[in-house]
Amino acid sequence: EKMLSPTIWVPGTVISRNDARLAAEVAGRLLKVAEVGDTFQKGDAIVKIENTTSRLSLAEANARVIREKSKLKYLEREVTRLEKLAEQNSAAKRQLDQALSDRDIAKSELDVAQVQVEQAQEELSRTIIRAPFSGVVAERTLREGERVDHGDTVVRLVDVSSLEVQARVPYSTIAHITKGSVLTVDINSELVTGIVRALVPVGDDQSRLYDVRLDVEAPNLSAGQTVKVAVPTAAARIAIVIPRDALVMRRDGIAVFQVLDDDTAKRVVVKTGIANGEIIEIIGDIQAGNRVVTRGGERLRPQQKVKIIPEGS
Repeated sequence: EKMLSPTIWVPGTVISRNDARLAAEVAGRLLKVAEVGDTFQKGDAIVKIENTTSRLSLAEANARVIREKSKLKYLEREVTRLEKLAEQNSAAKRQLDQALSDRDIAKSELDVAQVQVEQAQEELSRTIIRAPFSGVVAERTLREGERVDHGDTVVRLVDVSSLEVQARVPYSTIAHITKGSVLTVDINSELVTGIVRALVPVGDDQSRLYDVRLDVEAPNLSAGQTVKVAVPTAAARIAIVIPRDALVMRRDGIAVFQVLDDDTAKRVVVKTGIANGEIIEIIGDIQAGNRVVTRGGERLRPQQKVKIIPEGS
């Protein structure tokens, strides 16, 4: 006995969870662009953009900070001097008020200059496009020597170590799929288990299909690979199941050979029901726990004595 539900096969695709098109954040001439197939670790430089303008802006901003610091230092000394004089006459008090105002303005201008340094440093850092995650360059749209503008895509980076299966399913199956559901995935005729990681309950405007993502543990997966996913179309129910190889197809119908306690073969006519991978539901005069022949049944006759040979003998 096994819990089974009727299923349909839908096409799926192996995709990467991390698949990004990296774009330039500053304009300039491309000095370096990684080749397709190159692999990078997170933080590695993939693209370099000519940075002369950014370097000059940073140098100018640093010079402005030096100037403002010098100005502020002078005004602080002036305030100190006038504070001593202000104790002796009122004229010096007016000069002190002006010096205090100038000093405060100088402090503000120094803060602005330091912010401009940070902005120039940030702009300079953006002349290098770094890998946001470890991956391989799958595509590049521009080459060294070409000019890039802000927002232009330069390369596509794909993480081939973090893969999942994406399938699009019809609305009729949504009620029977939840996060954590176990589905069968056909990868190159090999059936493996897939666990639903996410179900997006919003249908596509054109296809009216819903996006399902599955975690699949299988070797030799590659991004872009096509697979098939079995999705349920009704609620699961208990069924009597046998291996598909146990079915004996003849002109007079479908049957299985049950091995009785006295090791004789009994032909039992059955009907088939839900199929799931290598097992299939049968309906007939047979119970869970009965022994059935899975190999050699095509040559058997009813009531024939059988001898079960251990596998490998």
